[in-house]
Amino acid sequence: MIGLAIAAVVILYVIFIYNGLVKARQVKEEAWSGIDVQLKRRADLIPNLIETVKGYAAHEKGTLQEVVELRSKAQAVPAGDVAGRATAEGMLSQALGKLFALAEAYPDLKANQNFAELQQSLEEIESEVQMARRYYNGAARDLNVKVESFPSNFIAGPFGFAKAAYFEITNEADRAVPVVKF
Repeated sequence: MIGLAIAAVVILYVIFIYNGLVKARQVKEEAWSGIDVQLKRRADLIPNLIETVKGYAAHEKGTLQEVVELRSKAQAVPAGDVAGRATAEGMLSQALGKLFALAEAYPDLKANQNFAELQQSLEEIESEVQMARRYYNGAARDLNVKVESFPSNFIAGPFGFAKAAYFEITNEADRAVPVVKF
């Protein structure tokens, strides 16, 4: 009887740990979906931004082309490739920064209502992407702790639970502190 009770407790404990791992994985996947939605919103906004800028800065074709190419590359990254997507999105963010810096050279563009609205929308989306990244990284951290912690690590391995990759900046230039000169 005691042996049966011990076996029942062990089985219930394994079930409890397994369900916790499943929940952590689902939260991580839901968090990744949040990032993906925000990045899709940003990608959908870029063509409108490009068209608005084209009318004012026709001779800046290289910058515009770079943004379009990097947008396509970012969208082509496979869904589960967190590190690849982070790299591609970082490069796209840099190109968008160049695009907005370009607007400084064209006062008419900077004053254009459509450009201002698109820039505001993009800034809002960037803020939401940042929040989604933080949420995803927190969910990935929680899953990773469960996958590596004792005793759940004994259950995680055999049931196929693996550590999640963080959505990190891989380009060192993105980490650099901007220099402000007056």
